[in-house]
Amino acid sequence: MSASDMNPARDAGGVNTGGTVLFPIQFTWPHGGRSVFLSGSFNRWTELVLMSQVEGSPNVFQVVCAVPHGCHEYKFLVDGEWRHDERQPHKNGEYGIVNTFDTLPVPAEVPQVQPHSELLNNMEVDTGLTHRISAVTLNQAMPRILEEDVQASRHQISVFLAAHTAYELLPESGKVVALDVDLPVKQAFHILAEQGIPMAPLWDFYKGKFVGVISASDFILILRELGNHGSNLTEEELETHTISAWKEGKAYMNGQVDGHGRPIPRHLISAGPHDNLKDVALKILQNGVAIIPVIHSSSEDGSFPQLLHLAALSGILKCMCKYFKHCPGSLPILQLPIYAIHLGTWVPRIGESSSRPFAMLRPTTSLISALNLLVQAQVSSIPIVDDNDSLLDIYCRSDITALAKGRAYTHNLNEMTVYQALQLGQDSSSPYERSQRCQMCLRTDALLKVMEQLANPGVRRLVIVEAGSNRVEGIISLTDVFRFLLG
Repeated sequence: MSASDMNPARDAGGVNTGGTVLFPIQFTWPHGGRSVFLSGSFNRWTELVLMSQVEGSPNVFQVVCAVPHGCHEYKFLVDGEWRHDERQPHKNGEYGIVNTFDTLPVPAEVPQVQPHSELLNNMEVDTGLTHRISAVTLNQAMPRILEEDVQASRHQISVFLAAHTAYELLPESGKVVALDVDLPVKQAFHILAEQGIPMAPLWDFYKGKFVGVISASDFILILRELGNHGSNLTEEELETHTISAWKEGKAYMNGQVDGHGRPIPRHLISAGPHDNLKDVALKILQNGVAIIPVIHSSSEDGSFPQLLHLAALSGILKCMCKYFKHCPGSLPILQLPIYAIHLGTWVPRIGESSSRPFAMLRPTTSLISALNLLVQAQVSSIPIVDDNDSLLDIYCRSDITALAKGRAYTHNLNEMTVYQALQLGQDSSSPYERSQRCQMCLRTDALLKVMEQLANPGVRRLVIVEAGSNRVEGIISLTDVFRFLLG
């Protein structure tokens, strides 16, 4: 995004917004990291500005911001953690320890406005630095977009998705894990945990076809059954209880039986490699599933099926972002901040009513309470917060597979806390996996930026937080984005 796209006064071609003179200030973070952002009082702590790695200096990140006259505070978000530079002036502020600086006094005469290109050339900053000028505007009105523009954008997205197929989602290399329906449930979840995957398609050798999917949701229901004193399923039976037996029992529990009391087999939701991406996305949304197996059969009767890929909304979103990021102006809705389009589920403010309550957990909450809440609220994840509702971590359905390690599911789940359960999985996960599990965004982030974050592998939802305090304001999932984009 260019500087002019960010500047409400771009028609003037300069950095004088409504009579406010902005000074170009270079910020530097010299202590390394994978991703570094800047936020401060000069943008009212409402925006995270991406800092660029300096060529030849991998530990140094820089960015140039235009700030108004006055005293300012700022902090750096380094790999998801708020930090300050101890070598620069700092103090205790509203957002903890913050760095500080003062701009130069305002000149007696306002200088002639320069074009952006001239301004950047006179800054004497390192070559290759990504310049991002953020103009500060007070009392900014809620961005608005006409309904016809929303519908036009949705139409363009539908046309794009209809013109591309599931075959384009296939990676150049990779693996797909499928499980035999005759495997014991316990062994199935050991495999899911070892492979680091939340679900897998099921293969029936007797029928010679794929018949379903086993997921973390199944494990949650099994653990709740084990915790129920009236359950017919014991821990010992779990050692030999097969996936097919569990699926039959699940059908009985849900009342999915025919007139003779026999379980009604559920039809496998799948896609072919030549199905268009719009149909694949709608199948995922309408059936409430996370993935759809992409299956190819070399014969007309469907025999000898080949499992090619597991299609997910994140892969479809990645295709969309790759295409539309080069022409964001053609889709007005992509430039809107998420708070302006009411995307996701938000924490109700005082005096507001919410048809869908927003669930949060404390680290000391019992694991069985967390599992019950996941099922009752019909959500895939719940933020974990401290006493100030600031984000600490997140508990997801897929985290349940960590209990397969060391037979942790045999413990009393009323006595195990959410924090203890998370520790089981974090000990074996990589730093990258841990950083991907708890991704954040701000209410002022543009829809395109949120989409690009959600398109990253392993990211299934973003927690909306307040800048500086990390207080949870809401959550956005892949499903939320697609329901909005497809109308």
